[in-house]
Amino acid sequence: MKTYLILDWTEIDLVDFNQILTTSKETARKSIDGTKVLISWMGDTPDFVVNLTSKSQEYTLDEITPIMLSDDWTSDERP
Repeated sequence: MKTYLILDWTEIDLVDFNQILTTSKETARKSIDGTKVLISWMGDTPDFVVNLTSKSQEYTLDEITPIMLSDDWTSDERP
């Protein structure tokens, strides 16, 4: 099962991209204001997560979907 976690962008350099599905900080999904980032993984929680001080709870797909559809993460503006 896929697990999702939100953390502050300021901690992105603590993320071990070899342990998660996101490949780099450049490809990670950021909040509209750029202060938060979403990461995800399959299976057990990666070791580095314990060192993150700004981490949210762990979410399932059903739990994270409404958050990602909120105004904090999705804009109605067209590029």
